[in-house]
Amino acid sequence: MTDPTTPRSAVDAERTDLLAALATARAALIATTLGLDDEQAGASPTVSALCLGGLIKHVASTEEGWLRFVVSGPSAMSHDLPEGVTWGDLAAGTAREIPQWMIDHGNDFRMLPGETLAGVVARYEKVAARTEQVIASVPDLSAAHPLPEAPWYEQGAVRSVRRVLMHVIAETAQHAGHADILRETIDGRTAT
Repeated sequence: MTDPTTPRSAVDAERTDLLAALATARAALIATTLGLDDEQAGASPTVSALCLGGLIKHVASTEEGWLRFVVSGPSAMSHDLPEGVTWGDLAAGTAREIPQWMIDHGNDFRMLPGETLAGVVARYEKVAARTEQVIASVPDLSAAHPLPEAPWYEQGAVRSVRRVLMHVIAETAQHAGHADILRETIDGRTAT
């Protein structure tokens, strides 16, 4: 519920500002791909495995996951382990079975056979539109859920809608910077 001492217009202004910041970061990321073909978007021109299409896929999946969390809470981001596999097994590389979510996460950083840059960008645009709908429907940016149990989250931590949006903005902006470096390596151009 919205704090009754906070005028509704202030809540709406904050929501608008956060969504505008996210839109700006998204535009910077997408701009790094303008004029590229699918092969260039899937290329890894640096020593890392990152490619422009993969960065967009990763950011779209990350945003989609966090917005599912906003709507449904920790169950939307739970990371189930196969029976008999522990987090330690995964960290040590000794797990006898890799969870599908880990495979999917790894595939988000690259363009798979048959994927196109246009398709990757179209999916990202759908994720962005869904984010806009969800955030518009949330009455209180302070509403929070506990994070699921995973070694990369502080035990007992919670995240508000506001903090989720700030994280998605930061993640998108960070990867837009990575994308700018990749683009410059491909053909000397940058998005800025």
